[in-house]
Amino acid sequence: MRQDDPVSPAASAEPQAIAAPLTKAAIFLVVVVDPDEPSADVARSLCADISGLVRAVGFRDLTGQLSCVTGIGPAAWDRLAGLPRPAGLHPFREIRADGRYAVSTPGDLLFHIRATRMDLCFQLAQQIMTRLAGAATVVDEVHGFSYFDERDLLGFVDGTENPGGAAALQAAIIGPEEPAYEGGSYVIIQKYLHDLDAWNRLPVEEQEKIIGRTKLDDIELPDDVKPSSAHNALTTIEVDGDEIKILRDNMSFGAVGTQEFGTYFIGYARSPATTEQMLQNMFVGSPPGNYDRLLDFSRAVTGNLFFVPSQPMLDDLDSLVSPATESGTGQPAASAPAASTGSLNIGSLRGGNTR
Repeated sequence: MRQDDPVSPAASAEPQAIAAPLTKAAIFLVVVVDPDEPSADVARSLCADISGLVRAVGFRDLTGQLSCVTGIGPAAWDRLAGLPRPAGLHPFREIRADGRYAVSTPGDLLFHIRATRMDLCFQLAQQIMTRLAGAATVVDEVHGFSYFDERDLLGFVDGTENPGGAAALQAAIIGPEEPAYEGGSYVIIQKYLHDLDAWNRLPVEEQEKIIGRTKLDDIELPDDVKPSSAHNALTTIEVDGDEIKILRDNMSFGAVGTQEFGTYFIGYARSPATTEQMLQNMFVGSPPGNYDRLLDFSRAVTGNLFFVPSQPMLDDLDSLVSPATESGTGQPAASAPAASTGSLNIGSLRGGNTR
């Protein structure tokens, strides 16, 4: 199965609003569900009702493009769905290399809320947490905003090479390679904090070589000028000569009083191995030691991997629990596939079987 094979909405389960248009506002809400079974019941019921909450809040402004993508972490999947884990779902893999650290942090549920207005995002987040009161704890909440012409706080345009239209679905939505989870996706999130003072002391020409694009015009540097350690060089993943894309919807965030300035990275893919290879290249280097110099000015303070079920599967989550889970074991049925071996499974980047 190649990534460039089409994912037909008519042939697969309807995905959540992963490929929704870019918006001016977003809230990223990560929660941990309490360990008792009543709390799991509350979380399961909420997930099944998310689409209804989006419709109710979004009706206040039908032009507001309100959407919410719900992701479920590996441990929470076992508890809430009671189904075999999707092939790529596992705890976020930490990376340590010469002081650079891609940290793994707690998270059972992700709510990626987007709209043209922050008040719509806020109202939906408030409704979600009202439903989860006494059953879950927010471990990370970020209110993101679009910064001028889709730039990050470093001053560069972010997401220029994002796929659109059918290409976005091909990059982000699981196809027949995982028939039980067709229409789903995998999402990796990281919150990066930037040392803007140090970054802004760099000459623009040095900044451009770190990013791999011009700052003003957003033009990719020619190969004879762009270093192999440039951010866009290390995050370009190719298999057999074909580039394997992911779908990003990064947002800027910050607080001037505490001097916290950052980028919230969020990348959807039909296989998490693509994003994991990007992170490996950034933190370890390709080859090792040829790392992303952007990490000299930015550090990751969170890291999670979630599975994003199709919209019908999410809507039916409260009816998917297996007898084993209902009996209180909290484990999926014995027919679940084996857990990940820990390799990056580079052969699976196209969305098919590993080679």
